[in-house]
Order: sequence, then structure tokens, then C-alpha cells
Amino acid sequence: MIVDGFFIAGTVVALVSVLVCVAAAVIRQPPNDITILSVAAVELFLLVYGVAAVVRQVGGQAVAGEVWEFWGYWLTALLVPVAAFWWAMLERSRWSNLVLGAVGITVFVMLFRMEQIWDGALPA
Repeated sequence: MIVDGFFIAGTVVALVSVLVCVAAAVIRQPPNDITILSVAAVELFLLVYGVAAVVRQVGGQAVAGEVWEFWGYWLTALLVPVAAFWWAMLERSRWSNLVLGAVGITVFVMLFRMEQIWDGALPA
């Protein structure tokens, strides 16, 4: 797999979000602005990633794997932070921060797979 700047940026954003949300759960805080904004940063990254993927494809850089699979992963990853946000708003307990923290881990795994699909690498 070729590691590009978007993968590194996504990894950093997801990792920071996980650390913030897990730290808030450890200190027994309910979801607050910081944890919600960390998940919003993951969502914003995914939106930028999607725009960049469109620009890359229009510019002639083809997806090596299945195009529908790449965009399916992207759309699903885009929905994960939204679902976690609603969970955190409906159940305002410290455990909701762990749900918010799971967003970063989930998006990282999905981003890793999207990069594999883009580069044509076979999954392990």
C-alpha cells in the first residue's frame, strides 16, 4: 500500500479524536463540546477526502480496485460519525464518549481499506 498525505492526515485526526473521547470517558465526563468537535473533525476530514477523491478521479487518476466499493466505504464512513453523534446526544453518559471514540478507530480502519482499494493492494 502506498501511504499518501490524506492517509496520514486521516490517521492523525482519527487518533486525536480517539484520545480525546477516551480521556473524557476515563475522567467520567459526559459528551461535551470537545468530544463532539473531535468527532466533527473526523467528519470534516471525510468530506474533504471525498472531494479530493472526486478531483483525483476527474483528473485521470483511476481507482485500481472497484470504484463502487471505494465509494461505498466512503459513504459508510461518512455516516458513522453522524450515528455516534446522535447516540451521544440521546444518551448523555460517560459511556457515550467511548462510542464517540469508536468513531476514530472505525474510520481509521475504513480509511485504510479505502487506500488499499485506491492503490489496488489486496487485503491481508
